[in-house]
Amino acid sequence: MSIHLELDSLSVERLAMALSGRPGMFKLFYDTEDCGCNGVLTILVIDAPNATDTAIQSDSYSFWVDRQQEQQFDSQMRLEADPSYPSFKVSSDAGILSSNVRIQDRRVNSSKA
Repeated sequence: MSIHLELDSLSVERLAMALSGRPGMFKLFYDTEDCGCNGVLTILVIDAPNATDTAIQSDSYSFWVDRQQEQQFDSQMRLEADPSYPSFKVSSDAGILSSNVRIQDRRVNSSKA
């Protein structure tokens, strides 16, 4: 399955801020640890994809998804930043996949400065 992710201009700005001028890429990830549910969608900032990750088509940034989680997503999606809150909404023509999506920096030596 091929996934395409469209980003609005505020999302592009917020993702640039998350990179903090350092190399990195993004991964859509359903975090199921300690949640007792199907998972919480998170945007991970990573150094490099895992061997099990597949690329998501995006014009602005490199995005990845683990192929075991790929079926959770639609082939055409949108990432929209919330202008009044540090979160994102992931949606498709079928509806909202998740709102209040947060970024977690998982890069080696990530600084929270």
